[in-house]
Amino acid sequence: MDSTTLHEEINSFFESAPPLKDSVKIADKLNQFVQFDSPSSEGKGRRVVCVTSGGTTVPLEQRCVRYIDNFSSGNRGAASTEYFIKAGYKVIFLYRRGTCQPYCRSLPEDPLLECFELADDSDFQVRQSHSEAVKGAIRNNHAAVAGGLLLKIPFTTIFEYLQMLRMIASSMRSLERHAMFYLAAAVSDFYVPWKSMAEHKIQSASGPLDMRLMQVPKMLSVLRTEWTPMAFCISFKLETDSKILLEKANMALKKYKMHSVVANELLTRKEEVTVVTENGNISVLRDKTRPGSDVEDPLIELLVKNHSTYIEDGST
Repeated sequence: MDSTTLHEEINSFFESAPPLKDSVKIADKLNQFVQFDSPSSEGKGRRVVCVTSGGTTVPLEQRCVRYIDNFSSGNRGAASTEYFIKAGYKVIFLYRRGTCQPYCRSLPEDPLLECFELADDSDFQVRQSHSEAVKGAIRNNHAAVAGGLLLKIPFTTIFEYLQMLRMIASSMRSLERHAMFYLAAAVSDFYVPWKSMAEHKIQSASGPLDMRLMQVPKMLSVLRTEWTPMAFCISFKLETDSKILLEKANMALKKYKMHSVVANELLTRKEEVTVVTENGNISVLRDKTRPGSDVEDPLIELLVKNHSTYIEDGST
């Protein structure tokens, strides 16, 4: 596909997308978050990373009842956010509503009902078995948000996700090499154009459903070359077949001009990933000698090191 066709598809996607709710408020929050303690002309200041997390939905009706979902628990994005903050980054956490949150990964699936109990008829308390986890989650989240290190922005649909990603890129453009994009979200490959979909619930009485899906324009190359051309960009490639994983990751690296592609196989993604770069591949393993360790710990350590090198190369 040539660049003219790609730009036409991208423009068509955004022009037909439903307006983003509270876009002015979101833009203000982003600008305030990014500009506070941003790098100075001497290159000092805190780095900012946009971590995308969870899966996007594709509505089948404008007043949506049915949709196609890209499933993702969001655990990778949530864990990575914690390690980026620990490494000194400010994090814009662009996440799917209802998915895993930073500092809450050790909590049960239904924390409100499982972590609390009635103390008497008029009061409640944290269950002793969950006391440390709840205190840790509240303490760490409050410290990150109050300290200006974490800004959380939720999405549900593919339309919301890509509009917000573009807004985030616009707000981070001035950071140049101090900006990073860590694109761990599971983004839909196909969608129904807003103007083409039914307004109301599709009726099953009408018989079999025949629907044409359009390909979602590949925004990675535009993000990399136009929206934030100086940012350090990392994308992800997930496959179920290990035989084609690295080949596909290398293709993505070259096609979208990423600085790194994190290749992970479905069954082993929590134990091992491979960071694919133009200088070679690096295998990253979870430290099994440490109880409760995450593969994201050494992964973020490596990416932070690579980002530092990228910043230093730009100052010489």
